[in-house]
Amino acid sequence: MQVGVFSVSDITTDPTTGHTPSEHERIKASVAIAKKAEEVGLDFYAIGEHHNEPFFSSSPTTTLGYIAAQTDTLLLSTATTLITTNDPVKIAEDFAMLQHLADGRVDIMLGRGNTGPVYPWFGKDIRAGVALAVENYALLRRLWTEDVVDWQGKYRTPLQGFTSTPRPLDGVAPFVWHGSIRTPEIAEQAAYYGDGFFHNNIFWNIEHTAQMVNLYRRRYEHYGHGQADQAIVGLGGQFFMRKNSQDAVNEFRPYFDVAPVYGHGPSMEDFTEVTPLTVGSPQQVLERYLGMVEHVGHYQRQGFLIDHAGLPLKTVLEQLDLLGEILPEMRKGYAEGRPAHIPEAPTHATLVEKARAAGTLTEHSTVGVDDVTGQSPYEN
Repeated sequence: MQVGVFSVSDITTDPTTGHTPSEHERIKASVAIAKKAEEVGLDFYAIGEHHNEPFFSSSPTTTLGYIAAQTDTLLLSTATTLITTNDPVKIAEDFAMLQHLADGRVDIMLGRGNTGPVYPWFGKDIRAGVALAVENYALLRRLWTEDVVDWQGKYRTPLQGFTSTPRPLDGVAPFVWHGSIRTPEIAEQAAYYGDGFFHNNIFWNIEHTAQMVNLYRRRYEHYGHGQADQAIVGLGGQFFMRKNSQDAVNEFRPYFDVAPVYGHGPSMEDFTEVTPLTVGSPQQVLERYLGMVEHVGHYQRQGFLIDHAGLPLKTVLEQLDLLGEILPEMRKGYAEGRPAHIPEAPTHATLVEKARAAGTLTEHSTVGVDDVTGQSPYEN
C-alpha cells in the first residue's frame, strides 16, 4: 500500500492571520513538504497542474525534478497532468526526462482537470474533453512504447517518423493513473489499458466512490488484465489532526470555511459526515481510512490533500509528523486480511521486472542523423 500526500497548489489567505503567501513562498513550501513527507516515511508526493489563479503549479515536472534532486526514496507523481490540453508529445518527453533525473521514481496521473477556461486558453474545445482524453492518451502510449511513430488523429497535427526524446528509462514508461471523480469513460479507459484508476473522492460520499471503483474493477477484468479485485486502485482523502479531537475541530474550522475546494458551502460537520474529510484525533483518522477497504476492496494507493486553504507551512509539517506517527499502524491495518494475489502498486523496478519476464524489455539505440534534415544517413 502506497501512502502519500498531494497538493492542489492553491494560494489562499490564512483566515486566522490575514497573511497571503506569495507564489515564491508556496513554491518553496511545496519542496519542504515533499522532503518532510520522505522524512516521516511516506511513499509518494504529488502535485497538480493549474494555469489559473489562485493556483501556482503550472509546471509540475519542473517542481518534481527539483524535488528529485533533494530526495532519495520518495516516489514523485502528479495530481493531475492535463491530458486534454497538453500536447501528448510534450508529456511524453517531459516525463521521460523526469524519469531519468529521478532514477525511475516517477509515475503520472492523467485527468481532464476542473477548470473550464483552460480549454480555450490552449486552443481546445471543452465539449470534446472526453474525446481529447481518449485520443491524446492513445498517442502518448505509442510515443512511449514505439521508437518511431507515424500517427494521424482528429485533434492534433499528424506525426511522421517521429521519435520522442529521451526514450523512457530502461525502455519502460512511467506507470499511469487515470484520475476521475465522476466520469465513467475515464474509468473505462483505465480498465481498457490495464492502468491504475485514482478516484479523488474528497468531495464525494463513499457510495459514489464505491460505484466508480467497482465499475473500473469489472471492466478491468472484462479486458483480461486479471481478476476484478486485482485492479490497481487509488483513493484521495483529507484530514486535520491534533492529539485532542476538539482542538482539531476548533483549529481547522476557519480554514475549512474559506477553502477554495469546498469552502463557503456546507458546514464542516455536514461535510465530514458525507465525505472522507476527517477532523479529529490521529486514532479517528486511522479508523476512518482503514475502513475504506470495506467499501472499495483492497487498494494500492491512499493520497491525502495536505496543504491548502491557507494552512501555514508550520501547521502542514506538524500534520505530516502526526501522519508519520500513525503510519506503521496504518500500514499494518491495510495489510491485515489482504489476499496474496492482490498486487502492490506498480513501481519502476516492478515494471522493469515484469517487462523482462514477458520478454518485452528492449534497449533503445540512437542512430546518427543529419542535423539539418533530421534523417539518418542510412535512409534512402
